[in-house]
Amino acid sequence: MAAAATCGAGVLSSGCVASTAGRSSTSSFQRRTKASGADGGGPRLLSIAGTRPSVRNGQLLVSTGLPALDQLLGGGLAVGTVLLIEEDKYNIYSPLLFKYFLAEGIVNGHTLLVASAKEKPADILQELPAPLLDDNGKKELEDIHNSKTPEPDVSMKIAWRYQLLPKMQVGPVSSSRFGHYYDVSKRIPQELLGSSKWHGFFLPEHITSDLKGESCSLSGDYMKLLQFIQNIIYTEGFDGSNPQKKQKNILRIGIQNFGSPLWGDDICCTENSDNSHRLTKFLYVLRGLLRTSLSACIITMPTHLIQNKAITSRVRNLSDTVVGLESFIGSEKETNPLYKDYHGLIHIRKIPRLNNLTCDESDVKDLAFKLKRKLFTIERLHLPPDLSDTVSRSSKQDLAESSKLLGPGCGMMAGGRKHLDF
Repeated sequence: MAAAATCGAGVLSSGCVASTAGRSSTSSFQRRTKASGADGGGPRLLSIAGTRPSVRNGQLLVSTGLPALDQLLGGGLAVGTVLLIEEDKYNIYSPLLFKYFLAEGIVNGHTLLVASAKEKPADILQELPAPLLDDNGKKELEDIHNSKTPEPDVSMKIAWRYQLLPKMQVGPVSSSRFGHYYDVSKRIPQELLGSSKWHGFFLPEHITSDLKGESCSLSGDYMKLLQFIQNIIYTEGFDGSNPQKKQKNILRIGIQNFGSPLWGDDICCTENSDNSHRLTKFLYVLRGLLRTSLSACIITMPTHLIQNKAITSRVRNLSDTVVGLESFIGSEKETNPLYKDYHGLIHIRKIPRLNNLTCDESDVKDLAFKLKRKLFTIERLHLPPDLSDTVSRSSKQDLAESSKLLGPGCGMMAGGRKHLDF
């Protein structure tokens, strides 16, 4: 009777289920067992391929397709959140992050929803990079895509990335294969695209003839995209409304060049836009759809073109994660010898604050990226030391004179006859 009252007063947990079912005479609180974790009240987070729970707050995470970015965001992108990619000036490197996110979904067997006003979604998927897999990774990849066909022992299988782990481990387990690496010089194999499930939203195909050439409000193009996303979430059971669908999956939503003039928005053309709230309304409704579904969204936006900086601030506030790319192309840093080993800077402007009372901020500020022949890498910005023989004498004098402006202590130390050893 006491156990039933305890379960009725609070949230029904697996411990209460075990106590009421077992009727233990010692105590009403029992240790969580394998049976209670799998069949009890808690969600089966490990049953979804390509996901893992966060060690910080238990939030379900998916990989962005870039392991270095996953580490900077706290382990990955939280399910039910929006990742905003602020495009670089010439939109050269931001499409790579967009394609990494989609390629990671195809490798893990997730459902994709690609929305664009510039390119057809089918053309975007054809340009995805190829995954770099060893023999074990290729075998696991074949297993996950072949599991879509009905098999007699499908109920005894677990997520492909956890098949090699001991079966007694039911808690959060870190996997080295959570995020994959991709070769940007090669394209994703056609057999992977053929076995994947995706939905495309190409804006020119969804605009009727009477709306073309007219200024659309939220009831126009943005509303059509919202209705398209909502329809996919509800009809395919990503909101959990279909209890008969035992096989859970993740919906990865990718929206390209959002807010640009191609979407019929004028926030990039004028500072005092009459429809300045259309974009923020869309993000507000989109977050409500994501919070109640097994889905994650990435949006690339040319924030450097937005005339009104107040709109940029509101867009960042409505996004859960904000990552900005600053390319060196066309800037003074392109010819600066200090940045010769890098192609741009990456700014982690905001990371999710889920299940927390305080705002989480990234403690890494000096990040740079470079695009190699095959890989896109994110590294800490390391400047050449003053002791290097390659540094000219004039640069040492400039360093000493500039350090005098920092303070008397730094000025005396740098302006002396000897340089400090670091």
